[in-house]
Amino acid sequence: MIFYLQGFAQKSDTLAVKKKHSPKTATLLSLAVPGLGQCYNKKYWKVPIIYAGLAGLSYGVIFNTNEFKRFKTAYGYRVDSDSLTVDEFAGRVSNAELLSNTDYYRRNRDLCYIGMGLLYVMNLIDAAVDAHLYDFDVSDNLSIRVQPE
Repeated sequence: MIFYLQGFAQKSDTLAVKKKHSPKTATLLSLAVPGLGQCYNKKYWKVPIIYAGLAGLSYGVIFNTNEFKRFKTAYGYRVDSDSLTVDEFAGRVSNAELLSNTDYYRRNRDLCYIGMGLLYVMNLIDAAVDAHLYDFDVSDNLSIRVQPE
């Protein structure tokens, strides 16, 4: 004969309501301010990564824009009909090299803008996914025990 004992816990009259972690809130917070959704999810270590990426890409945009303008202006001075305008690369760089450098820095600037957009979108996706998995059990004891009764 098998005896099965079951313990009964006394139920209290007041039920503790657990606040659900909202992916929508995390996404909206990250949409307003990048990294705020990660703070809502208590993943504070991700915020410096987001801002370092944005700072690096912003620097890339500024640097490449300045160089692009520099080479574009030099090419404009070289091809205009005014003999008084002389570019800073006179005698050192050919017209083809000026155009090549202009295209190079424009392409890099545009890629930095694309990178900033992708980083922003990844920030939103990360906040939403982390919020969905906020209550997910990741403890070491995830085993299933199957025993006959």
